[in-house]
Amino acid sequence: GETDWEDLVRGPVRFRNDLLDDFVLVRSDGLPTYNFACVVDDRLMAITHVVRGDDHISNTPRQLLLYRAFGWEPPRFAHVPMILGPDGSRLSKRHGAASVQAFRDLGYLPGGLVNFLALLGWSYDGQRELFSLDELVEHFRLERVGSNPAVFNLEKLEWMNAQHLRNLPEDLRVVLVSDYLAGRGVDLAGRSADWVRVLVRAIGDRLKTLADAAAYGGFLFTDEVAPDEATWVEFLERPEAGPRLKRLAERLAALDDWSPPSIERALRGLAEELGVKAGDLIHPSRVALTGKKVSPGIFEVIYLLGRKAATERLSDAADRWTEESPRSATRIAAPAETPPLRGS
Repeated sequence: GETDWEDLVRGPVRFRNDLLDDFVLVRSDGLPTYNFACVVDDRLMAITHVVRGDDHISNTPRQLLLYRAFGWEPPRFAHVPMILGPDGSRLSKRHGAASVQAFRDLGYLPGGLVNFLALLGWSYDGQRELFSLDELVEHFRLERVGSNPAVFNLEKLEWMNAQHLRNLPEDLRVVLVSDYLAGRGVDLAGRSADWVRVLVRAIGDRLKTLADAAAYGGFLFTDEVAPDEATWVEFLERPEAGPRLKRLAERLAALDDWSPPSIERALRGLAEELGVKAGDLIHPSRVALTGKKVSPGIFEVIYLLGRKAATERLSDAADRWTEESPRSATRIAAPAETPPLRGS
């Protein structure tokens, strides 16, 4: 005959009994095998629904035969589709993070990860994608789980996590970023919640995971920044970059009000005095302060670094420009390697 059941995901499923082997229940060492143990275990725990990956579907007819042999009512079974890696093979460690803790360490929110996992094989209406945990509890139904395998798309997870981050109150984002940085060994002593708030606002939509606070704000937590060779060469080619940065360092050192708006007024005012665009000061300043061509807003960068570190890095870069730039009249031989910019 046949062993069959109504699967809550796949519908009617049948196995011919003559294709099932006479499977082992207890090993020679006295320990029960998986199929025997899980039937007894589920029965003792009064399990009503077994929801598992469809790689277990071949175990189900054997387990149903055991339920019938014991005279027990079997639970309902739902075999959900497997999760695949981007290459179409079964998701495993070789595709990257494979544990909840690993994703937490990468800066993903519980809500973002749960939302993403829920949509791997399930959909609400084929359009809506963002759900809170309470909304998933309300709307999730096994009947809307498909039978086709789902691909674990990290880009989609990152996007979804970013949406969950943006939907949080700003105060909570500040707390989460602070806790994440502290948990990664970043010393936040002396830095207030308002300081972290400016960092969070400066990163803005680039904050897709909590780890982005460390990635985009890394220049804040080191005494030195080292531009790559191409970025430094481009910096050296900018006309008058050194003298302009020296003037900016002096202007910032004299500021009474150390705030992003005051810093912006000082920089733009200096650019106007020099008869140049603000970008002619902003772009080389970004390299001098962060070592990169892309960073959070420059006025927030200067504020977050603090007066001492910001003016030191600007002055240091200005001095090196004078020594190394082909546009400088006092140019001397450049070192073999680009040394880091100092500043604490």
